[in-house]
Amino acid sequence: MGRASTKKNKTKYQLIREEHGLSREKASELLESIMPDRIEKIESEKSLPHPDEVLVMAEKYKRPSLCNHYCSTQCPIGQQYVPEIQVKELSSIVLEMLASLNAVSKEKNRLIEITSDGRIDVDEIDDFIHIQEELERISVTVETLQLWTEKMLANGIIDQEVYRAKKNK
Repeated sequence: MGRASTKKNKTKYQLIREEHGLSREKASELLESIMPDRIEKIESEKSLPHPDEVLVMAEKYKRPSLCNHYCSTQCPIGQQYVPEIQVKELSSIVLEMLASLNAVSKEKNRLIEITSDGRIDVDEIDDFIHIQEELERISVTVETLQLWTEKMLANGIIDQEVYRAKKNK
């Protein structure tokens, strides 16, 4: 007998499937390449999903955030290098980006001073780490904006053909 499913012990994969109102059998039909028993193993954490399975779920469930979730929490390499991105409203993303850009802009001259000789001296380390952290915040904000855009594209809020044509100009 399996454990009873409560909201507390449900995985992101199960929550998203249930948000779509799909049984595992119906989800398998939608996902095409993932069988119901495999979905159960992924959702019950008896088995980690394969990257190709996550890509299929992200596309068919229209949840590009599943890819970031997998990379940042389940992939051994991604756990070290990929921050988990929280989906936010566009206005919040833009304000965070502007705040980080302003902070780095103020530190630009100090960064030049620190790095101009090709090494970081003991008295420069704290400032360098602070600037590096601000740059990391910008990187995370860029990733958040990219994820927001992918979500809008997946849900048809942004026209994919127009977006890709403009982006590739």
